[in-house]
Amino acid sequence: MTETSALDVTGMTCAACSSRIQRTLEQTAGVSSANVNLMTNSATISYDTAVVTPEQLVHVIEEIGYGASIPAPNANLRQQADAETTEREAERRTIFRKLVVSGSATILAMIVSMPLAEATPGMQDPLMSLMMPLTRAITFVAPWLGSAGPELLRWTLLALTVPVVFWAGRHFYTRAWSAFRHHGADMNTLIAVGTGAAFAFSVAMTVGGGWFSAHGIAPAVYYEAVVTIIALILLGNLLESKAKGSATSAIRRLIGLQPKTARVRRTGAETEVALSNVLVADEVIVRPGESIPVDGEVIEGRSTVDESMLTGEPMPIAKDVGDLVTAGTLNRTGALVMRALRIGEDTALARIVRLVQQAQGERAPIQAVSDRIAAVFVPVVISIAILTFILWFDLGPEPAALRGMAAAVTVLIIACPCAMGLAVPTAVMVATGRGAEFGLLIKGGPALQRVNDLDTIVLDKTGTVTEGQPRVTDIFSTGRSEREVLALAAALERKSEHPVAEAILAEDQARGGAALSATEFEAVPGKGVRGLVDGARVLVGNPTIMESATVPADLQAAVDRWSREAKTVIQIAVEQAVVGAIAVADPMKPTSRDAVARLQALGLEVVLLTGDNRLSAEAVGRALGIARVVAQVLPNEKLAFIESLQHAGHVVAMVGDGINDAPALAKADVGIAIGTGTDVAIEAADITLLQGDLVGVARTVVLCRKSMRVIRQNLFWAFAYNVIGIPVAAGLLYPVAGILLTPTMAAVAMALSSVTVVTNSLRLKGVRGD
Repeated sequence: MTETSALDVTGMTCAACSSRIQRTLEQTAGVSSANVNLMTNSATISYDTAVVTPEQLVHVIEEIGYGASIPAPNANLRQQADAETTEREAERRTIFRKLVVSGSATILAMIVSMPLAEATPGMQDPLMSLMMPLTRAITFVAPWLGSAGPELLRWTLLALTVPVVFWAGRHFYTRAWSAFRHHGADMNTLIAVGTGAAFAFSVAMTVGGGWFSAHGIAPAVYYEAVVTIIALILLGNLLESKAKGSATSAIRRLIGLQPKTARVRRTGAETEVALSNVLVADEVIVRPGESIPVDGEVIEGRSTVDESMLTGEPMPIAKDVGDLVTAGTLNRTGALVMRALRIGEDTALARIVRLVQQAQGERAPIQAVSDRIAAVFVPVVISIAILTFILWFDLGPEPAALRGMAAAVTVLIIACPCAMGLAVPTAVMVATGRGAEFGLLIKGGPALQRVNDLDTIVLDKTGTVTEGQPRVTDIFSTGRSEREVLALAAALERKSEHPVAEAILAEDQARGGAALSATEFEAVPGKGVRGLVDGARVLVGNPTIMESATVPADLQAAVDRWSREAKTVIQIAVEQAVVGAIAVADPMKPTSRDAVARLQALGLEVVLLTGDNRLSAEAVGRALGIARVVAQVLPNEKLAFIESLQHAGHVVAMVGDGINDAPALAKADVGIAIGTGTDVAIEAADITLLQGDLVGVARTVVLCRKSMRVIRQNLFWAFAYNVIGIPVAAGLLYPVAGILLTPTMAAVAMALSSVTVVTNSLRLKGVRGD
């Protein structure tokens, strides 16, 4: 039996980490697929329960030097969100404390290093030059700094550096060692090797300064570079952590819709209880202005409910006895008493949150490029750093060894696999979160990328572009009022089971439901019904049942017009005289025409595909401005039509809502389900429109296109940064332009690279839904 489980993963710092964990999991017996996400610090794994267990998968991850755990089941979404927020804030506080210590040490180290840097020609850091006025001012206040000998200054720098290396930056070295023990390498390896080499070299120069001087080697130290690099990387980590928190804000807002408590009525008494203590069938009281705590059915009261937080629908929806309400929506005007039907993880809100979380963990296919590079990135960078030192040592100007050491450290520090690892998942996370705010559930990166490639949108008719519920659209009467004509039809149709009868009865009820009694009822298959209503002989049906009844000219003109509009026409005759007609149709959703126009404006071909008759389908197509209409097709023929489009080279999205649409939704390159449809259709789809509004399809296309544009920008930046930065750090421009980066400059660039990628992704939060 195959199951899919999610694990929490700790210790990942870059794309090399996530790629290594994913490869290891995929090579584990019984695992069919694995997806490790750097942004969410999670792994989603499909596995055979007869071969491997979640506990064993945790052990597999721990064996290669990372932490893993099985998330505790928690029915209270708010508690889960609060726990995650607390953990993230604790992490930020820890990073901030380390940043304060390392940042303070950096300032002091630069000041103390100034006299030493001036004594080492050609090795001054440009950033230190900016500190020169401050150094002179401090020297004036503390004269001993200017008169202190080089040996004392070096020991002072060592004292400043030790707490930074062994406390603030300790996790870089422990993680690098753990990766090395398990035959791996990641971003921590580059930081640890770079700063570790500089620190070890500086300690040797400090302890053995006299010996080096005696042998003609001027002692040079890089303590200020070590503390500066660690401080800047910690600053980058802090900014990145804040940006990641902003990227997940959509989920927190969704969870925040659910109240912490609920007011229940048990044995006639009202009690306020924790949300986790609400039971199915409890009577829950919701006052005006309160959020609805669980899914349920209204049993008392009347109100309007704001569902915009979940569906994007701006207008409040009227709710009366018998109507369903959803957790997280806002009760506006009246008090409601509802019966709890779904609680905890079974609510629609919990389901939406799970779908968004799963979507944010799905990798887009385009990420495979960065994964392949990340797998070999660190070993290649270390090799380049070694080669850089050798070339500088053999060919560089004096002091060649010192320049070679600085260049090698700069190469190690400037390289940033983290930017490559964040390029795709940050954009996917922000895009799926933003989509959820619009009422669009996009099931991960693969769906997001495929939407970007679409050129054809296929629309089902019933329930997708139309309301999916036949309604009375027109009434024409002659000699009697519309109300009387409707009442006569309802009297007979009340005993019929035809769908048209349901529409007539619903309209009669909406207009007050004047009850007329019918006797001698008879259904005439394919024609209509007849009987006695208040003693008069009444016929209700299509023209074939009217027999010799006379039809007034003006009524016939209305009937002909409705027929051309593909409406179902019901005529009503009393004692052989036609007294009226009723038109029944499945009306189009108010936004369907605008939605089709938007899709066409985006360069997409729109096709109407339906099992309904051709006349009705073509009438709807004309009303929507759709040129290509395919009618009278069965579910398997819908599937075949989608396949024919794909064979012709089209990238196709199918939009539907019914069980009969499920095969086509699954076959299409992108399946889009209307949220008001069946669970089978939603399950088969890649994207769900919670609002049931076709405008959501256009919003999805716009959001996905902008998301892919941001992803490509991120990947370009991540690759270009490393392709340009590493050679420049190695000294490629020094022979021709005299440009040589320092380790401190590299640390600044590295810290900014990841923050730039995340910040660029956050621009997707500004995508508009109109």
